[in-house]
Amino acid sequence: MDRLTSMAVFVRVVELGSFAAAGNALDLSGPMVGKHIRALEERLGVRLISRTTRRQSLTGIGNAYYERCRAILAEVELSEALAADHMAEPRGKLRVTVPVHFGRHCVAPVLLELARQYPALELDISFNDRLSDLAEDGFDLAIRTGVPADDTNLVARRVARQTMVVCAAPGYLLEHGQPQRIEDLSEHQAIAYRRSGPVAPWLFPHDGQAPLEILPRYRLCLDDLDAIADAATTGIGLAWLPYWLVHERILANTLVQVFPQQPGHLYDVYALWLQTPRLPLRVRLAVDALAAQLPGSAPLIRDVE
Repeated sequence: MDRLTSMAVFVRVVELGSFAAAGNALDLSGPMVGKHIRALEERLGVRLISRTTRRQSLTGIGNAYYERCRAILAEVELSEALAADHMAEPRGKLRVTVPVHFGRHCVAPVLLELARQYPALELDISFNDRLSDLAEDGFDLAIRTGVPADDTNLVARRVARQTMVVCAAPGYLLEHGQPQRIEDLSEHQAIAYRRSGPVAPWLFPHDGQAPLEILPRYRLCLDDLDAIADAATTGIGLAWLPYWLVHERILANTLVQVFPQQPGHLYDVYALWLQTPRLPLRVRLAVDALAAQLPGSAPLIRDVE
């Protein structure tokens, strides 16, 4: 007899409390239910259920076997559901929260292409630098930069890495000189980014160790990356920004990369979603699309390792 079928029959017998009830639920005769149980017991060489004329009860090994059968059958059901999803088309609303600039420049084009590919998929994208609570705010997916908070209710998958670079206007460097070493940054004015809390330090690779942290003196503190790039272009100070945001200015020579020979710090980008036994197809396809396309969608966004 098919082993998985017999395991499913055994689980229903335990959950419903009798052979007769399991037979009714599965549309099987009582003798057929008994055959499935006996087939398992003969295969295992142990008694799973103690049966008398008045009652039945699980043996010790029967109880342990029941728990394993439940887990195995759940995995089988999930695998079959994933296979069915592969053949299906995503539909319904996908609610996503993304950082304002990275979302607009990098994430949105990928998701819009996904929507064009699947006409039954609806997109609801929130461009917000606030760290939303996915459960309370009703989001299916969040895209966040930096290391995500440790939260057992969330699943995190790194989908890309963005390169951070120091840049300045040619006029600023002509007047103040170009830094040759990271330590030289302390002699320069900077434009800082602060969303909430203290200003975060600038990070630089450091011989395979923890990144070197530098907090230059700053005259301006802004919470908008585009505004920081605009300010740096006027020559007011140095800025530490994602390369994808400033590469066109660098190509146009309105900004200059300060340490062009040194690799920039790689800032991780994560997709996060709530823990669930079965991830909806629309969410899974969105995460897979971002992981596949983000690294090539803008300059120097790196592939995940």
